[in-house]
Amino acid sequence: MKYIHELEDWPHFQWDSEKLGLLLADVRHRQGRLLGLMESQGFQLRGEASLLTITSDVVKSSAIEGETLDPEQVRSSIARHLGMDIGGTPQVARHIDGIVEMMLDAAGSYTQPLSQDRLFDWHCALFPTGRSGMRDITVGAWRPPEAGPMRVVSGPMGREKVHFEAPDAERLPDEMQVFIDWFNNVSDIDPVLKAAIAHFWFVTIHPFEDGNGRIARAIADMALSRADGTSERYYSMSAQIESERNQYYDRLKNGQQATLDITRWLEWFLECLGRAISGAQGTLATVLRKARIWGEVNKKQVNERQRKVINRLLGNFEGHLNTSKYAKLAKCSNDTALRDIRELLDRGILIQNPAGGRSTSYRLAESREV
Repeated sequence: MKYIHELEDWPHFQWDSEKLGLLLADVRHRQGRLLGLMESQGFQLRGEASLLTITSDVVKSSAIEGETLDPEQVRSSIARHLGMDIGGTPQVARHIDGIVEMMLDAAGSYTQPLSQDRLFDWHCALFPTGRSGMRDITVGAWRPPEAGPMRVVSGPMGREKVHFEAPDAERLPDEMQVFIDWFNNVSDIDPVLKAAIAHFWFVTIHPFEDGNGRIARAIADMALSRADGTSERYYSMSAQIESERNQYYDRLKNGQQATLDITRWLEWFLECLGRAISGAQGTLATVLRKARIWGEVNKKQVNERQRKVINRLLGNFEGHLNTSKYAKLAKCSNDTALRDIRELLDRGILIQNPAGGRSTSYRLAESREV
């Protein structure tokens, strides 16, 4: 059996436009509605929605590859690169900064052409130490012949599932030049379809020793930004792919065999993208909730400790707030924490939960409770 990159007509992909027509029209309609809805929001709300979306994109794209990133560090890095003040930002690990820089460059500079040097820069940003885990890898260059065959796998170490074998390293300069030229050339292919094709094509070539999945998704995001006509991201394809990871790998694997017809991959990509856009309504609801709560908070000045804790409660805070958690977050004594909490209770910004005694805890009041 031959892989598709071994077929005579490679890389002249084919697809059934009739099968894809309704799906593509539906996705384009959803994109238009979402962008219209976001356009009606204020600048600050749009920025917050984009910050949440890009944070999810970075975290989930790494999660697909089995790497867990700290969302607070990711959010802090994105905010700093975008010049946003989110207060109380944690120190960011170097490799997280690199991933953020790649994703922001892909979406933020979507009008700029893709190039070999740009892809090499992204790869260097992903692996600033020149290592993948405990293994030295070639960084900022195509994988070398001495690295051996590139087998695309998924699953935990020791129980990996081989999906396909990528082209030999000697073919990479020519293969990637063809890909880059195609991506940069203006054509009559819809940019959303181009995102799906580019993702599949890049993963098939697998030009780097590691990081190919994340770079493929960054390239797809770049094409989707072109489709949307904006660098602001309001939906996360990576987050949706992560939730459908098994299907994602199955479709990539199945697409590598027998034929250059990639209709099934394109169908799945469009369906997944539609679900990602629908899920963006949740992001907007989160942003509007934050706006309502801050509108109430800002009616009267709060101190920096209180502001910092409220920010955390509106972010990735697990469980309910209590005095000791407040003291740890605000870096103050338990007595000071209790005074701050009582002030917020008096103002109706916090509500005490039913359990009392040692189990006393608090939550943010929604606007309808204030």
